[in-house]
Amino acid sequence: MKPFRSLLFVPGHKKDWIHKALASESDGIIIDLEDSVPQDSKELARSNTREILAEQEGSSRSILVRPNALDTQEFGRDVAAVVRAGLTGLLLPKLFGRDDVVRFDALVTAAEIANDVSRGSVELMPSLETAASINKVDDILSGPRVGGVMAAAAKDADVSREVGFSWTPEGLETLYLRSKVVLAARSAGIRCIVLGLWQEVRNLDGLRTFAQDNHRVGYTGQVIIHPTHAPVANEEYGLSDKQEAYYRGLIAAFEDGQANGHGAVSYDGEHIDLAHAAHAREALAVAGLI
Repeated sequence: MKPFRSLLFVPGHKKDWIHKALASESDGIIIDLEDSVPQDSKELARSNTREILAEQEGSSRSILVRPNALDTQEFGRDVAAVVRAGLTGLLLPKLFGRDDVVRFDALVTAAEIANDVSRGSVELMPSLETAASINKVDDILSGPRVGGVMAAAAKDADVSREVGFSWTPEGLETLYLRSKVVLAARSAGIRCIVLGLWQEVRNLDGLRTFAQDNHRVGYTGQVIIHPTHAPVANEEYGLSDKQEAYYRGLIAAFEDGQANGHGAVSYDGEHIDLAHAAHAREALAVAGLI
C-alpha cells in the first residue's frame, strides 16, 4: 500500500458527500460503513459504496472502506458487498489480535473469488483502537494482506476509553503508543503509517501543529474528517520544494563523492555518508518523487 498523506473519512450513506470527498485534495478516501452510519442505513451505505466503486473503476483514485467490526452482524455483508474492482483496501476496526486479521482475510478472499476480483489485490489496514491491538501490534502487522496501519489517538474516542488516557493537543499521554506503532510498522516493512485524527474542524492551526508533531514521530499521513484538512495534511506530511531540492542535492553530492573514491563528503556544511543518502532516497520515495 502506498503512503497516504491524507485519507478523508466519509459516511457511506451520504452519497453526495462521497462525491465531494472524491473531488477533494485528499490522497484517498475512506468510505465508512461503521460508526458514522445509522443501523437502518447500513444497506444503503453498502449500495452506495458499490455504485461509487463502479463509477471509479479504472481511475487512479484510492478508495478504502471501513466495514463493521467482527462483533456485529454486519461485517460479512459489508465485505461481500464492497470487495469489488477499484477497492484499494479495508480499514479494519476494533481488532484484538492477529486472528481478527486472519478472519477478515478469509472473507476478503471469498469475496474476491465471488466478485471476480484479482485475488490478493485488496489490502488490509488494521486500525489500532483497542488496548489489546496496540499491545499486540507486532503480531497484528504480521497478518495476511496487511499493507498499512492506522493508529488511533483521537479525543474521547474508543482508544481513549480503552486505554484510559486524558487527551491533550500536545499528545504526551499517547507518545509511547504512537511511537510503538511506528516502530512496529517500520519493523514489518510497512510504509503507510497514518494517524487519526484531529477533531476540531475549524482549528486548522491546531491541525497543522498536530500533523507536524506526528510527522516528526514517523507518521506518513493522517486520517481527516473534513475536505479543508486535506491541504494542510498534504503539506505537513509531504515534502516542500525546498526539502526536495535539499535531498536531491544531497544524493548528487554523495554520488559524486563516491565516483571520486570518497565514502563521505561535505554537503551544505554537513558531513554526509551512505546512511544520509539512503535516508534522502527513502524520503523522496515515500513522497512519490522517485
